[in-house]
Amino acid sequence: MLRSTCNGPKATMEGTLMDAPSKEFALAGSLEELKIKGRLVVHGGHRPILVIYDRGRVFALDNRCPHMGFPLERGSVEDGILTCHWHHARFDLESGCTFDLWADDVPICPVEVRNGDVWVKTTFTHADLAAHWHQRLANGLAHDLGLVIAKAMHGQLAAGVPQAEIVREVALFGAQNRDGWGVGLTILTALANILPVLPDEEAYFALFHGARRVAADCDGEAPRRERSPLGSRPDPAVLKRWLRRWTNVRHREAAERTLLTAIAAGFSPAELADALFAAGTERAFADTGHSLDFINKAFECLDLVGWQHAAALLPTVVGQMVAARGAEESTAWRQPVDLVALCEESTSELADLFAAGRGSRDWSGHAALAQELLGDDPARIVDALKEAIRAGAAPADLGQSLAYAAALRVARFGNANEHADWETAHHVFTYANAVHQMLTRIGTANIDTHVTAVRGVLHGAMALYLARYLNVPPARIPGDGGEQLDDLPADPETIGAALLDAFDRQRQVDLAARLVARHLTLGHSPQALIATLAHAVLREDAGFHAYQMLEAGVRQFGAWGDTDEGRHILIAVARYLAAHSPTERASLQTADIARRLMRGGELHQEAGSS
Repeated sequence: MLRSTCNGPKATMEGTLMDAPSKEFALAGSLEELKIKGRLVVHGGHRPILVIYDRGRVFALDNRCPHMGFPLERGSVEDGILTCHWHHARFDLESGCTFDLWADDVPICPVEVRNGDVWVKTTFTHADLAAHWHQRLANGLAHDLGLVIAKAMHGQLAAGVPQAEIVREVALFGAQNRDGWGVGLTILTALANILPVLPDEEAYFALFHGARRVAADCDGEAPRRERSPLGSRPDPAVLKRWLRRWTNVRHREAAERTLLTAIAAGFSPAELADALFAAGTERAFADTGHSLDFINKAFECLDLVGWQHAAALLPTVVGQMVAARGAEESTAWRQPVDLVALCEESTSELADLFAAGRGSRDWSGHAALAQELLGDDPARIVDALKEAIRAGAAPADLGQSLAYAAALRVARFGNANEHADWETAHHVFTYANAVHQMLTRIGTANIDTHVTAVRGVLHGAMALYLARYLNVPPARIPGDGGEQLDDLPADPETIGAALLDAFDRQRQVDLAARLVARHLTLGHSPQALIATLAHAVLREDAGFHAYQMLEAGVRQFGAWGDTDEGRHILIAVARYLAAHSPTERASLQTADIARRLMRGGELHQEAGSS
């Protein structure tokens, strides 16, 4: 914050050395005029600047209230405090700092009195813009101030701060200021994952939403307690067994110290993923899939911010992992078919098949296996997995097939279902995506890994089986069978506009699906379509699951590419998003206000003014 203000007599003496006009300074008026009027507004090729005379001193501030842009010239000054008359935010005249944190500080600028005239420097700058906005973001996160977060995000991006550095700042704040991984960090990571496909304006919104949700998660929460690794360095296999044991008996402290020991011992990301995947699948489909999804997102977050932060971020997932409720406690998993017993009986057999076959790089039966996984006979589903392994499928191949099958559950979600049933389909899809991503990261290390991999896939397959009622009857997937959809627009811009219009209205699930199919069947850019879907989410007050659905869909589309399967996945995303749109879009308004203020716009205008 610039603090260059000066009183009249001293400024006058200094001004005698600087009588020549400067391009950086503008003439506000005479000191006598300012004393009489109390305030003047300087206009020009810059933001309007408010100059105030108070108790023998001259001050200059941005004339726009930093909260909503109301002209501060209409405010009142008393005892060195400037009060805005719109929302009654109060500011220290000398520093511009606010007494009301929700309003943000008002920028100030230096003033000089030269030979009886008041000159104002017309730039609002800081010696180190990146450092200034870094600190403002820290303040916004600490106090959960949406407007401050939005301004700081815009300021950092404008100052050239790399996106990964911003994500790192927010992620570490979230890890330190909440006792456990939460939805905010998941949203932040999901949105950071898709930043490469977003234009600059959408990247700003994505980072704002991620940071805002992290701040909300941490607001009022106790900070995280630090724990330390063990003094010994046991064998990796021992640490993996210990982590599973502590998860089983719900011993959080022991599990965290074990994980920290693995990190301190220099475990690779693949080895850490193997250990956490094994512990995370000790309970079937734990917390309806959220537990494993959070674990996967923690790994993806470290890919983004750097693995040197593993000790700060990875242990945050342990609390939920050890406390999670498993599907084995659910009646639906026990009756009329005991799916838990089926998984337990099949795990070692499928793992042995993996160990014998070691997988084949030439296996390409992903789509065919996905169709088998959508069947209505659990035993037959297990048999299909066995056949795939015998044919050369690797663990990650099974994960990819599972994720595609789960996407088809969403793409074919029947509109006759209750609205809440969308979440059942969503949970299976995001869990399956997490299984796929974790198995891809782990690779095929040893036979014990195969047991873990099989268990995770079996749990996902049984959750998929239990969700089969969502496709009775199944919704038709547009674009299949050579359908041209000629009643819809043909050029990509018009299709995109029509898709956003569909999201502006309720119950446009089928229309959204048809527009996505139209775009892709005509060979238009999938990246442009993904950007449109992202925009549709980022303008909403989206729920947690919408961010998950978008990112998992983009991930899975990346695995399949511009194929029929890829089209089905993006149709699934569009249908889910359309079912949950529109919303009030209050967050979008906050982000837009911040952007306009940062760009120097005047938000408050009289009625009828242009």
